[in-house]
Amino acid sequence: MHNDRLDQLTDYAFTRLRRLLDGVPPGDAVTLDMALGEPRHPPPDFIRPILGSADAQWGRYPPGAGTPDLRQAIAGWLDRRYALPAGLIDPDRHIVPVCGTREALFLAALAAVPARRNGVAPAVLLPNPYYQAYLGGAVMAGAEAALLDATPANGFQPDLAALDPALLERAALVYLNSPANPQGSVLSRAQLKAALDLARAHDFVLAVDECYAEIYTETPPPGALEAAAETGSLENLAVFHSLSKRSNVPGLRSGFVAGDADLIALSVRLRSYGGATLPLPVMQASAALWRDEEHVAENRRLYREKFDAALELFDVDRPAGGFFLWLDVADGEAAATALWREAGVRVLPGAYMARESADGGNPGDRYIRVALVHAPDETRAALTRAAAALAA
Repeated sequence: MHNDRLDQLTDYAFTRLRRLLDGVPPGDAVTLDMALGEPRHPPPDFIRPILGSADAQWGRYPPGAGTPDLRQAIAGWLDRRYALPAGLIDPDRHIVPVCGTREALFLAALAAVPARRNGVAPAVLLPNPYYQAYLGGAVMAGAEAALLDATPANGFQPDLAALDPALLERAALVYLNSPANPQGSVLSRAQLKAALDLARAHDFVLAVDECYAEIYTETPPPGALEAAAETGSLENLAVFHSLSKRSNVPGLRSGFVAGDADLIALSVRLRSYGGATLPLPVMQASAALWRDEEHVAENRRLYREKFDAALELFDVDRPAGGFFLWLDVADGEAAATALWREAGVRVLPGAYMARESADGGNPGDRYIRVALVHAPDETRAALTRAAAALAA
């Protein structure tokens, strides 16, 4: 016996990758895993004494809504980063710290999707390719997962305005991702405002995943809270941020959700039944990280250096945000196999991050995702091997 909704979820992308490459020997003595988007830059030194000095607090249950200090640190960062008007964000009503945004993005669907939506089965809309948690949340909430192709034709971002109004009326939740994983595309402030207007017109939750917002070369990506500030309201909106990429601390599992006060209250209620809470020492370290920008600027410098190297080797545009190369190689699975076999470089076939569209094609088929997460010298060496293998 099992929950038959799980049958709608295929193997996770990295399980499929292991199966693809099982039995294929790497073609170089030096191998590098560039499939996983796990930041490998050193974490900031200043968090070590914070974590080490809080030993007694490991023995206490932490508050589910986070400490006031952490919520205030997050609110202060949001105000500075997005130049928000005073009073738009109330730390006590509009923010909840979460134990990693993957869990929070998944749980968003469980909180937002009703049994019926305007008298019919509800839908959750998500970009295709997508982050796996979006699909998992939609399926396990009992909704139809409506995949919106994100391709070169639409700038790698779904065009919500082009959708059938009947679909929008069934929508309970719409996921957007800016900067996008894997393509690095960024929604403009006008696009975010238009999406928020649609959310309010059709009364669905707009969930904007902005976990890569601090990794960019020149122009900071706009945020959905900036669009909300134009209206003076956070209604129908939830935005998701994480320290994993921004601060190179994926092991802390520290992020937050900010937005509509009613949605935040529902999130806190749901999490009290089935969500993990950040330990108190991690909350202290997280607050310090949100208050510091020096380490983030250094992080961006390292990624800029690696993208500079990649653009010398590949005919590809610099993405507007994030740390992935989304390379058109005609056949992603074949290229991923060849790169491991010939160069010892592990990458993710784009098809593993997407599903077939209505026309029968998979928008990720032609691509591979390459994570530029390692040290610059390691990255350049692996990219050089990869470029040579692809050119052979």
